[in-house]
Amino acid sequence: MSKKDYYEILEVGKDASPEELKKAYRQQAIKYHPDKNHGKKDTEEKFKEAAEAYEVLSDPNKRQRYDQYGHAGVGNGGQGGFGGGGMSMDDIFSHFGDIFGGGGGGGGNDPFSSFFGGGGGRRGKSVNRGSNLRVKVKLTLEEIAKGVEKKIKVNKYISCNTCHGTGAKNGSSYSTCSTCRGSGHVSRVTSTFLGQMQTTQTCPNCGGEGQIITDKCTDCAGNGVVKGEEVISIRIPAGVSEGMQLSMGGKGNAAARSGVAGDLLIQIEEVQHDLFERDGNNLIYRHYVSFSEATLGSSTEVPTIEGKVKIKIDPGTQSGKVLRLRGKGLTSINGYEGKGDLMIEIIIWTPKTLSKEEKAMLEKLAASDNFKPSAGGRDKNIFSRMKDLFEQ
Repeated sequence: MSKKDYYEILEVGKDASPEELKKAYRQQAIKYHPDKNHGKKDTEEKFKEAAEAYEVLSDPNKRQRYDQYGHAGVGNGGQGGFGGGGMSMDDIFSHFGDIFGGGGGGGGNDPFSSFFGGGGGRRGKSVNRGSNLRVKVKLTLEEIAKGVEKKIKVNKYISCNTCHGTGAKNGSSYSTCSTCRGSGHVSRVTSTFLGQMQTTQTCPNCGGEGQIITDKCTDCAGNGVVKGEEVISIRIPAGVSEGMQLSMGGKGNAAARSGVAGDLLIQIEEVQHDLFERDGNNLIYRHYVSFSEATLGSSTEVPTIEGKVKIKIDPGTQSGKVLRLRGKGLTSINGYEGKGDLMIEIIIWTPKTLSKEEKAMLEKLAASDNFKPSAGGRDKNIFSRMKDLFEQ
């Protein structure tokens, strides 16, 4: 099951500032704090999700890797933050206590006490956001091994050239919204049994933009975007894998009236290789040898993802034996695990037809006890044999 997007968890945009991230995390922490949701397991998980998301996005380096590579760029198997590592509530408070104003988990201060006194920050004008686009990119193992730059043509909404994305004719035909007076939001006071309460909502007249277009651009009908296409260059790092999703900020659909463009989400598809099978960062190659080569031993060439290398077949090699060439596999996308290995499974080739002379020789050999198979043959598959090999 895929992990939820960290920006969606905190309900912020990809361009959120550190202060906006902190504020968003505080809001999520208040909403899902266990003391407010006794016995609700799902809210505890959401509380931990928010902590995990903030732990990654508040770190500039982790955020950069997450923006480029998604969950795979910030930890093993996509476990980027605390959620996958079993962090407790005490750990979260200890790590982020300063955000809540309580100093981190020690003492008697309630870290959430300052949140319920009202106040609230002033809301700014709404910013239009473009939708994300998803594309699939097919890669060969050779491209995955080294990394590659791909150029793709994407059909999408682009900024209107006539009005430069403003939606207004000549780019300046605006008037201040009379309903919200340019603030982008309106307030309403209602009476409740607790007293008067003030609520703020997006202005229904201008949609939160604070201004009204008085003369719309005729090419885009005032939207600021038109259908078009763009050639986008995508740099794909070495070590990506099937189903992995990369992200390019701002390369999705353009937003209405000079808003923030969406993201381009790139899903990786691996093209099946003619020679190699992939297992994580390791590659598997099945090498066929003759009965005489396996019995007498030999030296032969085998392919790798980078070119051919020589290997030695020891005398008496059994069919199914796995040889390992270290560092001849694929690079880890995180860079933490180095390169994988090339696992070579030796398979003895059995001829389907024989000449009379060959048949006579084999019948003579078959009578020898040395050519009779011993008991206890191994029937493990290639992955089991690889595991045995790594444990040696």
